[in-house]
Amino acid sequence: MSWSLWVAFLVAAIVIAVSPGPGAVLSMATGLRHGYGGALRAIAGLQIALLIQLAVVALGLGAVLATSATAFLALKIAGAAYLVWLGVQKWRARPEPLDEAGAALPARRGGLLLQGLLVNLTNPKAIIFMAALVPQFINPREPQFIQFVIIGLTMTAVDTLVMSCYAGLATRFRPLLRNPRALRLQNRVFGTLFVGAGAALAASSR
Repeated sequence: MSWSLWVAFLVAAIVIAVSPGPGAVLSMATGLRHGYGGALRAIAGLQIALLIQLAVVALGLGAVLATSATAFLALKIAGAAYLVWLGVQKWRARPEPLDEAGAALPARRGGLLLQGLLVNLTNPKAIIFMAALVPQFINPREPQFIQFVIIGLTMTAVDTLVMSCYAGLATRFRPLLRNPRALRLQNRVFGTLFVGAGAALAASSR
């Protein structure tokens, strides 16, 4: 992969990562509720899902998903249902204010990572988009494995940085979570955003 091709992919990766989506909502909601450390676990799940999706594209299975209406519909319904479920859980969450020290609320170590993994992994549009985008930056005359490695490292590094910024911005508002009314409002705002993301995914087409 030439430097010019890599720079072009880097720009594309930044634009994609900055665009708000379920991953950004999850990063902000987790950072606000569980602190930056908790958000990093969710972000790690998002990146594992991206690498799995890239592997799917590299193996040619992304094209199968793009052409199979049944596979696309099944994954889309699963992804939309999961986002709506997250939204309902967030909306119904009990308002438990932070203590005076602003300590992060405890969360299961693997739970936040699994949330990030499922949020990205159950989004069929992400795989199809990747299947359409990535091949444009692959030079067929050069070894493809190392090119996919470079693309994967670039993509996850950019997305980790951007999601970390979203999470870091959200943590600045953590003092508000000492107020039960503000906490209830936060739960309902992010719950609505998750449900909206699920509805948008359910209504989307290839």
